[in-house]
Amino acid sequence: MYSERRKFARQSTSIRVEMTHPSFGTLVGYTRDISDGGAAVQLEVDVLPPVGTQVQVVFHKIGGQINEAPVPMQVRHHNNQLLGLMFLPR
Repeated sequence: MYSERRKFARQSTSIRVEMTHPSFGTLVGYTRDISDGGAAVQLEVDVLPPVGTQVQVVFHKIGGQINEAPVPMQVRHHNNQLLGLMFLPR
């Protein structure tokens, strides 16, 4: 029998993401889904940050930023151009 490991329900949505780190600058992508625990982000580049990298993320909607201050997140996994990011405590 299949067991769902996720702690949080995911919501399918497309939100513009700007992910920043001192070693690579800013990468831009879009969420595929988001939850209280993290987000799946499709990037527009081929070079991805390594698993475990802590990044600062700003979410944008058409009318502007969703969050004023960048949110700390960690790269948990990636496959092709899709990243799994986990929210970190501030």
